[in-house]
Amino acid sequence: MTTLYLVRHGETVDNRAQIMQGQTQGRLNDTGRAQARELGERLREERIDAFVSSDLYRSVETCEIIARPHGKPVVTTALLRERDWGGFTGRFIPDLKDEVWPADIESMDAMRDRARRFLAWVSERYPDRTVLAVGHGIINKVIQSVYHGKPVQEIARMTNAEVRVLTL
Repeated sequence: MTTLYLVRHGETVDNRAQIMQGQTQGRLNDTGRAQARELGERLREERIDAFVSSDLYRSVETCEIIARPHGKPVVTTALLRERDWGGFTGRFIPDLKDEVWPADIESMDAMRDRARRFLAWVSERYPDRTVLAVGHGIINKVIQSVYHGKPVQEIARMTNAEVRVLTL
């Protein structure tokens, strides 16, 4: 059995400014770095065998901060990337409320497929281990949706640097 600590990255400059980040790199702000340090301290005594992150910088930086007390490297995977928001990327989120979604937004079916592949990858690569994985708000919801067999709308939103535990 693999234990997965699923984490959302710390707060970013664009989170604070309400900008749709999508698959842009993003960067943590001071609050986000503090959130990651606090989570790292809370998990300092936990046995974590591997640290995995989305390959987007905001997640990598969060994961590196959390992993630091454990002295372990961070492995990255594109499977944990945030949803590709296409033409909405870089836009002010409140302005998008009544807009028609562009055709280039990553579909929920594609995200579910990515979530299934991520869960299989973690299970196969890290059997019977404890893995901490840092992803993003939407992909983490989809991973939990697939895991629990529930619609995405029934999965509570994760706050920055929040952790949820799944047993695979």
